Amino acid sequence: MIDPSVHALLDGHWYDAVAALLHNRPAKGRTAKAERRAYALATAAKRVLDLDAEDFGTIAKGFNTGWANRLRQSCFPLEPQDAERGALRSLVPLYELMLEVTELRALRHEPLQVVVTAHLIGEYLCQLAWESVLGHGGDPLRMGKSVGERWGTDDPDCPHNSAMRATARRSLNACNGDLAGYTAYLDKFHSRLGDTLAVCAMNHATIGAGERPDVGETCPNPCRWAVAPSMDVRRDLDARVRLALLYVDSPIVALRHHAPVGHFFGVPSVQEISDAWLRTWTRLTQPWKDGQNPLLLGGVEGAAPPDEALPGLSHLVSTVAGRTIGPGRVIRDIGDDIVATLNQDS
Repeated sequence: MIDPSVHALLDGHWYDAVAALLHNRPAKGRTAKAERRAYALATAAKRVLDLDAEDFGTIAKGFNTGWANRLRQSCFPLEPQDAERGALRSLVPLYELMLEVTELRALRHEPLQVVVTAHLIGEYLCQLAWESVLGHGGDPLRMGKSVGERWGTDDPDCPHNSAMRATARRSLNACNGDLAGYTAYLDKFHSRLGDTLAVCAMNHATIGAGERPDVGETCPNPCRWAVAPSMDVRRDLDARVRLALLYVDSPIVALRHHAPVGHFFGVPSVQEISDAWLRTWTRLTQPWKDGQNPLLLGGVEGAAPPDEALPGLSHLVSTVAGRTIGPGRVIRDIGDDIVATLNQDS
């Protein structure tokens, strides 16, 4: 039978504490192998909960399980030409994981980490909106076939600012050079790709001025690739991108900037997070002038868990993606494997 103290820690998703406990009491006899594997699993769960995304592939290599396969799909490839494209192929597994982390951080009563994860959810939200149109999550290996004309050029007719132009240009070449250049792209440019694509989505050939919330730079003279889809697809994309940008500029994301780690002050309380989320949700669900706020149209249902930590967050992510997304089970499944491992000799 599994140690009751370990079971209690697993019920609370305290995988870091489980790893420390197993490390500090070296097992002997027939339970040694099981406890060593349980320690490896708990360490993996801790790193995934910390969203140590750079090492997701490395973590997954040690295990031949369904959750390891899902974890591989959530990471950014370490090599520019890796066959497994992970989050560059689709951002959906990564968003399922971030939604799961949000829930577990809330269950662990870690308000700062809830805010940090809510901020991370905004990092690639515009790219998530574009995925249904691009057919990928902004993969540099495929961007050259997805865009064209003024993208990544210095053409003065393009409204992209200098940072966006650099991002667009790098997105076309990041996988064609060495590892250092590819890594630099992921570190410094890839998170800006969504904002860059957002300008192309919000073009004047699709939506007229004043029809929808003003959320940033728009394109008065769009490239042909940006208006190639049907008008219905373009209007839908524009709406989902604007919703993403409203979230990025929302009180819950801004709260992260007022919660510096290591300065003793500014760590948000549960009440502050609740207030910020309520103000965020109120802003996200405001009716639009043209009546096309996608959160109010009921087209896509979220897969929200009961008593969601930030009520409506799964619905927002699903609406932006144009498909149902909810918290995944990668970390919970690791926890189940720890229980099964420690019980196998009982």
